[in-house]
Order: sequence, then C-alpha cells, then structure tokens
Amino acid sequence: MLRGNYTARIDAKGRLKVPTPFRRLIEEKHGGEFYITSLSGDNVRIYPLPEWESIEQRLSLLPSMDPARRKFLDRTNYFGQQSTIDGQGRILIHPLLRKSAGVMGDVVVLGYLTYLEVWEIDVFRASKLSEPYTEDDEAAISKLGI
Repeated sequence: MLRGNYTARIDAKGRLKVPTPFRRLIEEKHGGEFYITSLSGDNVRIYPLPEWESIEQRLSLLPSMDPARRKFLDRTNYFGQQSTIDGQGRILIHPLLRKSAGVMGDVVVLGYLTYLEVWEIDVFRASKLSEPYTEDDEAAISKLGI
C-alpha cells in the first residue's frame, strides 16, 4: 500500500524524482510503467500501470456512451500519458499537466493506497483548509469500523 507524505522535486525538464519508499514498493509490486493523469488538472495522479489497467477494465463494463464514463475518460485522457521510470527514479510529467497543476520545483507526494498524488505544496494546504474533515466524514468512515 502506498501511504504517507514525502516532499520531492520536479526538475526543469519536468521529471519527478519519486520518493524512494514509494519507488521501492511500486517497482517490487508493479515494475516501472506508469499512467500519469488528473481528473481536475489541479494535481497529478500517478498510477502504476497495472492499477490503471484495472480501472480501465472496470470502465469497459459500462456502455461506451455512459455519461460518467465519458466524462472520466475525457479528463484522464486529456491530462494523461504513459511514462516509464528512468534509472535515477524519475518519471516525466508532461507539460500540459505540469502547467495545469502548477507543479514545478518542490512538491508534496502523497500515497493514496494504490496511486500517488502530486501537489504544489501551497495549493494542497489551501485545498485541505477549504475542505475540513467533518462529522459527516467521520460517520462515513466509522461505517468501516475505523
């Protein structure tokens, strides 16, 4: 499972140095191929390719003209590209997504169990402050016994 938070850096060529703990877990379980995308354009989602292929398989069960399927694929295809990790543990985030998410230089990389999210640090802080964890959230999670 991918969990926790690490700071990292995106260099001038748009390559993210994947934090070592995440890189080890991903390479051991999935290899070095990734699908890098976003749903909103304000952050970057990095899926190990087998995880992304699992999502695609589930999406293929929906009719091709299903509005939610189309909306999801419109966004993830627009922002998405496949990438391979290089020998130094870096993956390229393509310019369209880098610009949209405002990720360059220091970023925060968060583990979301099966994928990673990359945020510009101040944007992440602001988004969390504007979306506080509520009693309704706590009630929903407590249904899982947590």
